[in-house]
Amino acid sequence: MNAILETKDLCKYYGADSQLVKAVDHVNLEISQGEFVTIVGKSGSGKSTLLHLLGGLDNPTSGQILMEGKDITAYGKEEMAAYRRRKIGFIFQAYNLIPSLNVWENVILPVGLDGKAVEEAYVEDILRTLGMEKKKKNLPNTLSGGQQQRCAIARALAAKPAIILADEPTGNLDSKTGDEVMSLLRLTAKKYGQTLVVITHNEEIAQTADRTLLIEDGKVVV
Repeated sequence: MNAILETKDLCKYYGADSQLVKAVDHVNLEISQGEFVTIVGKSGSGKSTLLHLLGGLDNPTSGQILMEGKDITAYGKEEMAAYRRRKIGFIFQAYNLIPSLNVWENVILPVGLDGKAVEEAYVEDILRTLGMEKKKKNLPNTLSGGQQQRCAIARALAAKPAIILADEPTGNLDSKTGDEVMSLLRLTAKKYGQTLVVITHNEEIAQTADRTLLIEDGKVVV
């Protein structure tokens, strides 16, 4: 299968001399189109830093990140913002919904920010798949944690990104709700042909992936 995302000798260092922290240290990896990959490792191992680099939320110290063969580390500020909007769907542990916007408005926000017309039928289908079609007018504070995370998943899917990057997407949920959310995330990624990369501490989630990468001290060891 074709590699959609690739890193070459990727490094992210903080500090200097005795205070030097190698958060990501010479990482080489390939992720194939349509693959479901989990990234596991202890706290402070570099998982979130790696995810932020892949998503263009942070800049590496050195090395390359290739998205569909293009080196995103060479992008300027505007190109990088467009990359995040068009190619990456982010899902975070904290949901990051805007409190004053209802479910529908939160979901279509990234599409509007990119100046595109909203494909309403597509968004309706996502909400239906996630069981959120009757919550479109609800504000986030009227939703359960599981419903808020489903809204965050819908938002990540709405702009039809090539890759979904999820950082501990079930971290704030009880185990039953977390299982449901992960099942829906896998279902929607497969349904809409997206590549899924998930950071998790949950071994059960890791076992359902096509492949699991273990990070220790900033290095991918598996």
